Amino acid sequence: MPSRRVKPKASSTDTLTPSERSKRMSLVKSKDTKPELAVRQLVHSSGFRYRLHGKGLPGKPDLVFAARRKVIFVHGCFWHRHPKRSCPLARLPKSRLDFWHPKLEQNRVRDKQKQAKLRRLGWRVLVVWECELRHPDKLKSKIIDFLNREAA
Repeated sequence: MPSRRVKPKASSTDTLTPSERSKRMSLVKSKDTKPELAVRQLVHSSGFRYRLHGKGLPGKPDLVFAARRKVIFVHGCFWHRHPKRSCPLARLPKSRLDFWHPKLEQNRVRDKQKQAKLRRLGWRVLVVWECELRHPDKLKSKIIDFLNREAA
């Protein structure tokens, strides 16, 4: 007789067992993600050089341009709660909202705090959203404008 998947006992609509969910979530990376690698390639191909993951800076920016006092964060639309309402990647899950909503909102609040701290320290901050990679030419132009712009 074939084995059947045992559904979790909670009212969750999750189709994975807790151990399967745990294994899947352990594969979620925080550094060197596909969006981050794509942004790095765009920046490098534009002739700019940078350092990765500024350990001494608030929020550990993904790309650091120390001589320009500029940083770039590459945010996943889901994990960092992209505020653009039309972004399909920022949708909340349909199950366990009591868990996901506070967790993702906390990420958003933390991001704003770290960016504000960087600005107080004299750094210029650009946030690149994962969905912006759908239009690489437009994103490349945005990044070049940001990096070439003088401080106001």
